[in-house]
Amino acid sequence: MNAMSHVLTAVAWPYANGPRHIGHVSGFGVPSDVFSRYMRMAGHDVLMVSGTDEHGTPIQVQADAEGVTPRELVDRYNRVIVEDLHGLGLSYDLFTRTTTRNHYAVVQEMFETLYRNGYIVAKTTLGARSPSTGRTLPDRYIEGTCPICGYDSARGDQCDNCGNQLDPEQLINPRSKINGETPEFVETEHFFLDLPALAEALNKWLDSRDEWRPNVLRFSRNLIEDLHPRAITRDLEWGVPVPLEDWRDRNDKRIYVWFDAVIGYLSASIEWARRSGDPEAWRKWWQDPDARSYYFMGKDNIVFHSVIWPAILLGYDGEGSRDGKPGKFGRLELPTEVVSSEYLTMEGRKFSSSRRVVIYVRDFLERYDADALRYFIAVAGPESNDTDFTWSEFLRRNNDELVAGWGNLVNRSISMAAKNFGAIPTPGPLTEADEALLATVRAGFESVGALIAKHRQKAAISEAMRLVGEANKYMSESAPWKLKEDKERMGTILYVTLQAVSDLNTLLTPFLPHAAQRIHELLGGTGVHAPMPEIVEVGDLDGGPEYPILTGDYTVGTRWEPTELPAGRPLAPPTPVFRKLDPSIVEEELARLES
Repeated sequence: MNAMSHVLTAVAWPYANGPRHIGHVSGFGVPSDVFSRYMRMAGHDVLMVSGTDEHGTPIQVQADAEGVTPRELVDRYNRVIVEDLHGLGLSYDLFTRTTTRNHYAVVQEMFETLYRNGYIVAKTTLGARSPSTGRTLPDRYIEGTCPICGYDSARGDQCDNCGNQLDPEQLINPRSKINGETPEFVETEHFFLDLPALAEALNKWLDSRDEWRPNVLRFSRNLIEDLHPRAITRDLEWGVPVPLEDWRDRNDKRIYVWFDAVIGYLSASIEWARRSGDPEAWRKWWQDPDARSYYFMGKDNIVFHSVIWPAILLGYDGEGSRDGKPGKFGRLELPTEVVSSEYLTMEGRKFSSSRRVVIYVRDFLERYDADALRYFIAVAGPESNDTDFTWSEFLRRNNDELVAGWGNLVNRSISMAAKNFGAIPTPGPLTEADEALLATVRAGFESVGALIAKHRQKAAISEAMRLVGEANKYMSESAPWKLKEDKERMGTILYVTLQAVSDLNTLLTPFLPHAAQRIHELLGGTGVHAPMPEIVEVGDLDGGPEYPILTGDYTVGTRWEPTELPAGRPLAPPTPVFRKLDPSIVEEELARLES
């Protein structure tokens, strides 16, 4: 990567039909924030965007069940999700939503250009209806046996067992998930994205993606071998209107949610630029071939980001088998990398809100610190394989690693310096052991940074915590508390330890930003060390209703480099940075789960 690059962090859009649980944020939220914070600290110009995904039938079905309008439902959950992501300290430049008029306009522009370029085609197809209500049944609300692998809980759009795309009429023994009845299939006209016309261009592009995680690349190549046109509209009342003559004013046809949601990365970038005072600023991240774009999500979202979104962009750019030319936005760059996490399970079970196997982010943050969750996700999350969240492992990681390892080093070094010197001591001559520790920690800027840049966050935080262990070992072996008669040597050891703490704090800042700010202040620092997002109430740029966004000024804060501590800076006795948890929380939380 260039010394200074434009980096787009495109984060999967949480669905606004309920609060998000910790499994969700382990896939899209925390990894994208760690990466963005590091990239900013390393001097890159980062644009981190996302928002709530608010269209589609699940919203309509849930709104009906609750006796509210879809708009009322998404307004409620958009705010809950914004507050939860704010609580985790996720540093979005813009976290918005898909019900803005800006988003509608961007989606419609993409649709019209793809249509003009010949990549959206009309077809008469079979649509599923509920015999009892006469309403359209969306694909995801039809279950049955997969005709390819025989899995008995395949959905009408995809089999989660074999990963193949499906149409609902292909299912064996289809049934409605809403009321169990057998759907009837009737003819209806819809628009389809002609994926086969883009397959050759997709394959050529995938051939150039040699840095991707192998599982993502393998999965994507397999999908391209068997591409079919994919429906882009649905018989729905809730969604983005189809921007064509005779369709624009229809109340029963809408653009399908999967198409509008992936376009959100672009529409959010454009909204951010419009709010920044430079409406064209988004182009630096979307049209410069040297810019980099990283898409973060859970593995159930890979197909949309490694095949469908690139296909939409190729079609918009006019680069499929039918040619064409870019629309009014101009040529758009494709993803640099799709960074997909595996699944987080909980106490050996799959997260499920309906079965109450769930820990909502909000409930978690009411009882525990955000950085304790961020630490667990970074060090033990589902980066490259499915992993299990257990309360006993959360307790162990918090108490044995965060509190007894890092927190203890911070606390005892600052306490002893404050008590004996009242300030950061002035060091005397450094010994070989002193120099060795400082060099070891400084080397972490290269090793930890390189791992984060390659999306190996588990290895990165493990390396940073190994260095914490080295500093703890140095302090224990040097035993400054035994040197009451040799104040100069005591001061030197404490200075070296505090310098190591300061640099280690910088290395851990992307992972533990709340704690990093506090440690910066305990070391006598002032100002912003780790910038935080803020919730801002804004009006729709094109006249729609108000809504909350997440945004922030991330140009401030520390840089990814060692910073020399000034001797003589006053120190006060510290309070613990991390909370030691009582072992009783394990039984309490398990009981809460079973209640």
